[in-house]
Amino acid sequence: MGEYLLVTIQVDMHDRLAMSLQDDLTSKIVSVHARGVLIDISALEMVDSFIGRMFGDIAAMSRVLDAETVVVGMRPAVAITLVELGLSLTGVRTALNIERGMELLRNLTESRGDDAGSTR
Repeated sequence: MGEYLLVTIQVDMHDRLAMSLQDDLTSKIVSVHARGVLIDISALEMVDSFIGRMFGDIAAMSRVLDAETVVVGMRPAVAITLVELGLSLTGVRTALNIERGMELLRNLTESRGDDAGSTR
């Protein structure tokens, strides 16, 4: 969607699939010069500590590649599980739905402007 990547996770994630997503996503950020990544997890019914950490890792990698990340559509049960696992998801921004997530991404990337050291 323009300068933003939209990732919709439609199946419950297992570790190998999560690692593949991480690799594919970072490559795509670079190849299309994405400024933001929106990850829709509304179809996820459960997460484990590995998947939770993966979201944090993706956000960190995206920042290094000069892109912001927003996770949307988190179910209450998933949020409860993440908290119970002690995962704070440092650096992961969240929004209730895709519309709010896109608005947040636009605000984040516009507030950064060109003075953030971007070479794009």
